[in-house]
Amino acid sequence: MGGQYSALFFKSMVLIFRIADIFHDPGKKLTGFGIRPGDTVVDYGCGPGRHLRAAASLAGPQGRVYAADIHPLAMSAVKRLAAKAGLTNVVPAEIRAGRSAIPDRAADLVYALDMFHRVDDPVPFLAEINRIVKPGGRLIIEDGHQSRTKTLAKLSLSPRWMVERETARDVRLRPA
Repeated sequence: MGGQYSALFFKSMVLIFRIADIFHDPGKKLTGFGIRPGDTVVDYGCGPGRHLRAAASLAGPQGRVYAADIHPLAMSAVKRLAAKAGLTNVVPAEIRAGRSAIPDRAADLVYALDMFHRVDDPVPFLAEINRIVKPGGRLIIEDGHQSRTKTLAKLSLSPRWMVERETARDVRLRPA
């Protein structure tokens, strides 16, 4: 990724998200992702965990939601949120040196929302996602703060993924 962001940046981001979330439920982004009860889901680049309540609810008590991020403050925020909200199926998974503690072939779905623009070298990033997704699993990437053209160009650098379809909000992929 584009380097670990500062604590000040992270705290500012959290404040902005809290204000935005007053006006728009962040969990609505997960509508239509096809998360089913019992699924194992990964929120890759979860930040403070604003989508975790919805993911945990959709995956249900038999499912599991990994909250993965590079920033230690994100992991602290996720742990607090999970404890406070009783999200017993949420597992924090810090990303170190481009690798998470998520087991191989664990995930039915990985989503990366508003973070792909920060990925400078998409090849190792997409290899890591490929490692953790099950055969037949899915990856959903939101463009974030870059054009769809740039998102698709970055995705085309990896032979591990093929675009299944595009929506106005995201690109949906399957392992190649």
